[in-house]
Amino acid sequence: MSGEPTAPIFRSEAELASLSASERIRYRLVGADCRYHANDNIAAFIRPGEMDELRTEVEAKMQEVLKALVIDTESDHNTNETARRVAKMFLTEVFAGRYVPMPLVTEFPNAERLNELMIVGPVTVRSACSHHLCPIMGKVWIGILPNEHSNLIGLSKYARICDWIMSRPQIQEEAVTMLANELQERVKPDGLAIVMEADHFCMQWRGVKDIDSKMINSVMRGAFLKDANLRREFLSLIGQRN
Repeated sequence: MSGEPTAPIFRSEAELASLSASERIRYRLVGADCRYHANDNIAAFIRPGEMDELRTEVEAKMQEVLKALVIDTESDHNTNETARRVAKMFLTEVFAGRYVPMPLVTEFPNAERLNELMIVGPVTVRSACSHHLCPIMGKVWIGILPNEHSNLIGLSKYARICDWIMSRPQIQEEAVTMLANELQERVKPDGLAIVMEADHFCMQWRGVKDIDSKMINSVMRGAFLKDANLRREFLSLIGQRN
């Protein structure tokens, strides 16, 4: 894996066990030559009990951040528990898509051989910009053109998959592509279209503080890429929902 450190060799399990949870997880990732960017899922490298250890570790580091910001968390009742709350929020809520496996999604065959356009959305999505860890709040529309061999999934499962992909620090362009990859692999449709529209708090809360700007981007695959009429139908139908 280019640019990554070589995993050290530990002589015993006891030596490995002496490391912090984050060091053990990183050791496994590097040893497996596996990328661990902000928007990667690393659930396969986390062992039972390590999420609790990781939460304690993040809490301690967050307490140091508050200290460096010159916040008296001992006498300020509003920030007494902030480090603990933030650690829990990062690991089990807003960035949970990094640390938990793909949600269980029931698939069933396309027994009726459906081959007409299906649209799911708008699905409300919440993510975070990996540059400043500021919220990204938006909506996703998904267009599916199934074929007789497609695996159909329930409506709520699209929302679950969206939440799993989006609950990570990332940029919107990559998030939409990752969502398209997951759905393409799972459903295997003739055509797949995804449109995402979102507010970026890294623009609204800081920087230029432009509260009206939104980002809209799309991914078109298969029939949606080749058939202009199908693409227009999809975009027209989701436009009517706004």
